[in-house]
Amino acid sequence: MERKSLVIFMITALILVPVVSGEYTVSSLVLTVYEDGYVKVEYELLPADYASQIEVSLFGEHYENLFVENENGNPLNFRLDNGNLLIYSEDAQVVRVSYYTPDLTSKDGIVWTLKVSSESPFTVVLPENCIVVDLSDIPLEIAGNSITMPPGNQSVSYTLQYTGTSEENSSNYLLIALFVGVAVIGGIAVYLLRRKGSGGMERPKLTREEFEKKLEGLELNDEEKRALLYIFDKGGRASQAEVREAIGLPKTTAWRMFKRLERKGLVKVIKGRKENWVELRF
Repeated sequence: MERKSLVIFMITALILVPVVSGEYTVSSLVLTVYEDGYVKVEYELLPADYASQIEVSLFGEHYENLFVENENGNPLNFRLDNGNLLIYSEDAQVVRVSYYTPDLTSKDGIVWTLKVSSESPFTVVLPENCIVVDLSDIPLEIAGNSITMPPGNQSVSYTLQYTGTSEENSSNYLLIALFVGVAVIGGIAVYLLRRKGSGGMERPKLTREEFEKKLEGLELNDEEKRALLYIFDKGGRASQAEVREAIGLPKTTAWRMFKRLERKGLVKVIKGRKENWVELRF
């Protein structure tokens, strides 16, 4: 009788205490494209608090050299089933996933096209000797051969170093000129939309007291206010690491805070090669 009661108790406990499985934030997503059409996909994921496992839908159908590790480079256990990657993140603060796939690119004549459907912004690193001929949307950032695209169904079309006739080259350069023109016009439009003030004049610079009063009218917690004040005192721009250390927040907590502020339109997170920067937007 006692054994039967113990078994019932253990089964009930397992039902009432489910495994914590859940959400995560995409810290970065980088797609490195190679000349043969293969793409290296690299995720950096931040598991939600108390999540012991996370599930990620991978791009493509074929996956080569799949690696899953934590922030210290230690491998994590995982299970792959029909493109769904179940990662046992345990106590990892950061989860890194990388693999190679040939399924994201296609070729039509001399033009290659990368197609991706992503719920988060992503960066495409193209071969050094390529020429971009078409983009599905205005990019968030262009730096050398790296293009950061917004979320959604996106495509990037490009050609490798091209040696055709003069007429074909002229047509190709015309496409590039059109793209650059669209990007410049889009950038000007965004800039004009962000300008405030009468008659299109730029806003006058606020004093610290005025800025503090402005923060009081926003729904912000103490950490967010301290972070914004610190950035204001630094001239409107500071590195994420600098702000994090100044207000004493862990890396993942600070990252989520910056994302919240960015969604509210209060800051812009600018990705750099060595560190990210935060810039005031109001």
